[in-house]
This record gives sequence, C-alpha cells and structure tokens, in this order.
Amino acid sequence: MKSIIILGDGMADEPVSTLGGKTPLQYAHTPYMDMLAERGVTGRLNTVPDGFHPGSEVANLSVLGYDLPEVYEGRGVLEAASMGVTLQAGELALRCNLICVEGDIIKNHSSGHIPTEEAAELIEYLNENVGSEQVRFHTGVSYRHLLVIKGGDKRVDCTPPHDVPLHPFRPLLVRPRVAEAEGTASLLNFLIEKSQKLLKEHPLNKKRMAAGKDPANSIWPWSPGYRPAMHTLHEMYGIRKGAVISAVDLIRGIGVYAGLEVIRVEGATGLYDTNYEGKARAALEALKTNDFVYLHIEASDEAGHEGNVGLKVKTIEYLDSRIVGPLYEALQTWDEPVAIAILPDHPTPCALRTHTNQPIPFLIYKPGQKPDSVKIYDEFSVENGKFAVLKENQFMREFL
Repeated sequence: MKSIIILGDGMADEPVSTLGGKTPLQYAHTPYMDMLAERGVTGRLNTVPDGFHPGSEVANLSVLGYDLPEVYEGRGVLEAASMGVTLQAGELALRCNLICVEGDIIKNHSSGHIPTEEAAELIEYLNENVGSEQVRFHTGVSYRHLLVIKGGDKRVDCTPPHDVPLHPFRPLLVRPRVAEAEGTASLLNFLIEKSQKLLKEHPLNKKRMAAGKDPANSIWPWSPGYRPAMHTLHEMYGIRKGAVISAVDLIRGIGVYAGLEVIRVEGATGLYDTNYEGKARAALEALKTNDFVYLHIEASDEAGHEGNVGLKVKTIEYLDSRIVGPLYEALQTWDEPVAIAILPDHPTPCALRTHTNQPIPFLIYKPGQKPDSVKIYDEFSVENGKFAVLKENQFMREFL
C-alpha cells in the first residue's frame, strides 16, 4: 500500500473566544478531514521530545520518527541541504532571517513576508559588504536565508525571531554557552549590528518604506549546527522510493537527508496564497512512481505567527477543500489503495504567535481498516481515538 502524509504546519491551536471557545481547527469547515477521521483511526503525537525547543525542524523530524538526540543539528543545516550548500567539516550553518526592527523592537520575523527577489538583492549586498572567506550568506526563500561560518562554534544560545515579536532585540542577542564559543557569539552579534547599519540605508528598503511596507533592516541568525548524520527512510522503514513537496527549504532539506526526491511546485509560497492545486497535482503524480509522499503546507503556521485567527481558519479550510478533497477523490479511482495521514507538526496558537510543545492530533486512513469511534478531526476529539499519545517512531510505524 502506498502512503501520503499531509502535514498542515502549525494547524493546531487553542480555544479562541472570538470563535465561541473553539479552536480554528474546530471552527473551520473541514468535511474531508472529518470524513477521514470517521473512517480511520486517530490519536495524538508528541513531536517535541523533552529538552527540545518546539521548532518545525524538531517537530517534522519527530513526525518522521527520527531520534532527535541522535540526529539534531539545528535548522540551518537542513536548509543548507535544500539549497544545495554542501557543508564541510568545521563549517557552522545557521538559519538567517531578514527581520524588521522598529527602534529597538523586533516588529516581525519576516520583514512583511518580503518577496524572494527583493531579499536576494539584500543578501548579495550583505555578502559584498560583510562577506569573507569565513562568512558567507546564501539566499533562500522570502525572509528565510542561510549563514555559513567557517570554524564557528555551535555552542551559542540564539533566540528564534518568530518567538519574540514586539520584544526588544538587544537582550536577545547571541550568548555563548561555553568560553570557547565567545568568538562565534561576538561575530554573530557584530553581523547583526552591522547589517542594521547597512540595510537601513539600502534603496530597496527606502522604497519599501515609501510604499508602506516593512523594511528588511536586520539579519537574525539562529538554530546553529553542523552537518548531521541521518539515516534515510529506506534504511529506517524500508521505503523504496519517496518524495517531499514543500515551499520551504527546511522541509526540503529534511527530505534530502531522508533520501526523498524533492519536488518543487511553481507558485508554492509558504503562505495562504500558495499553489494548493499545484501541490495536490504534484502529490498525485509523485504517488504514481513513489511509495511514500510527504506533502507539507506551511500556510497555517504563518497565520498563527501573525495572530490572525480568521486567516488561520481560512488556511485550514483551504487545506481541506483544495488539498485533502481533490487528493481523496482522485485516489478513489485508483486500483492500488493509498494510506493517508493528516496532522500538524506542532501547535502555533494565534494568541501566543509562536509554537508550543503540546501533543498534536493525527488521523490515519487506510482503505478497509476498522475505524475507531471518533467522528470529527480536531485537537480534542482525537483524545477519544484509538491511540493515547504516541512518541518517537510509533506514529510512523503504525502508519506504515
């Protein structure tokens, strides 16, 4: 039986008063996800092991059943793999956001979701002015970029910028955890402060401000690490051939290390305006030649970070009507059965505007299986499902 995981990033939430005490997932109209829950089995999954930050890199690796203490090396290394940047021994990789700072405050983590074309101009400008044999910036997607430092020490504390909107940035600058990492921390803080001086005067940012847009006036490096040692999904589960579909480098990078084919979809943005139909078509095509597909949709997470409840409801409904529905209907015409799993990686509550480490709801649908008693899919209904709280690789082993 072939398999597809449909992951709605950050889709889980907490009850919202403006929605009558319901979560966005409860409030949203999701007939296809509810139908699959009614015909399948459900439960909850702990995607954030003890001692780990509830980042998407941690949660998605957990969904796929990786042993985090064994393989975790941060977010930057995974995005490097997606971008085709091969890390050498002794090279430190960090995710490098282009953020918007207003005075001493981090206004947002995304510079108003700056387009990739504009961001690329700023990244190249930084390379020209502060790049060196030791320091190199690499352009990613929108506000998400990569910083590589030769000889860097990963033993530094860096704060994810999406965790601290509207906070002063100076108390959040990089701190060494050991004396040997003081040089790396000092270098990173120098780059942050230098970037603010350089980007403030860049014509592109002046043009953005004149148009009423947030400027990309600071870098913010975080999630440091070295090249990880990860097994492929073939080695772990015997999956002969698989594919990953996502708009973001992080998930593509996980796919590279997991031995999956990376499929890029034109118009995939990581936001609510992403090419849902294109992703659904790509997933169906991938399933024709692959045993396993990991289909990642980022939109709900970004809505959660913005604290936009209405937008989050819309992204969940889009996931149901434009991804789950078309995929399910198309698969009904196939001779070979396909197992479907739907879940988020972590909650991104709109009230908090950041990730939390609560267990997430999942459903698994396999044609012909005996269903449990759950009739709808949300954070609370699955507490009555077949599974209590799974952890480590239990979800993947059950699904496969």
